Amino acid sequence: MIGIKKKEDEFYILLKEFSQKIVTVGEALQDLVNDYTDVENKVTNLKTLETECDVLTHNILTALNGSYVTPFDREDIYDIAKGLDEIVDLMEEVGSRFHIFDIKEMPPPCRIITSLIVQSVKELDLLFQHLSEIKKNNIAREQVIEINRIENEGDDLYRATMRELFKGETNPIELVKWKHLYEQLEACLDACENVANTIEGVVMKYA
Repeated sequence: MIGIKKKEDEFYILLKEFSQKIVTVGEALQDLVNDYTDVENKVTNLKTLETECDVLTHNILTALNGSYVTPFDREDIYDIAKGLDEIVDLMEEVGSRFHIFDIKEMPPPCRIITSLIVQSVKELDLLFQHLSEIKKNNIAREQVIEINRIENEGDDLYRATMRELFKGETNPIELVKWKHLYEQLEACLDACENVANTIEGVVMKYA
């Protein structure tokens, strides 16, 4: 039993490590957006963090491949690991696009949506800190609800921002740039919600 418990704990530890790293990535993206200076170095830092997260994804999948004992369904662990990796990939990509598109300044909606992304990844991190307690309390379920709320708020802001963009932007190149960037930012929020929804399924099966 001790060996089984140790194997189960390994996955909780790996997922918590990953979620904490994702908060670091989110804060790095927010720093880029809120203080849009030294852009190339900040984008390089995001790429470094994304590479470190690739290693964490690999660690989880390696542990999954080598273990017969998991705290919940193997398919769920796989989906969660890949979902977390997608969040990081999207954040890194949107940061690199700011540099590639030679963006000169950040409009307020971009800063607000990025702030929502950081809120969402922090809620995910809190969720993972308590994931092993799903049979003892409702913290994981409460965090899922909060992440869904943040995503809905982001959806409303995204729609309003896109409407203003198409109504007010007369430069077609700038329109294409910002349409893509806002889509990427909104996709980050969607990716957070997707992970939360997968965990909600785990909670429903095992709580």
